[in-house]
Amino acid sequence: MKVESKTIRTLGRFIVSDPDIRQGRPVIRGTRIMASDVLELVEQGISWNHIVDEWRGQVSIEAIAECVRLASQALSENSGRGIVKRTKGARVIA
Repeated sequence: MKVESKTIRTLGRFIVSDPDIRQGRPVIRGTRIMASDVLELVEQGISWNHIVDEWRGQVSIEAIAECVRLASQALSENSGRGIVKRTKGARVIA
């Protein structure tokens, strides 16, 4: 019997990607809270302190800052490659 090795990727101090949690999408370490959910709240203009309160302290100010920093870094690294749009689960590059 072959046992597959599952790799947990550390994306930062607070953000990890574990194939056993949320299909490997980046989450806040020690939780099932996806980094993308945190970023959506930031995008909506919700204060970082309110986000911390909403997640009952499971997400720290430092974790929010790391989400924003990693998103900014990803955007910078992928600029010039077109705009990625999601349509019904598919990725379309315009």
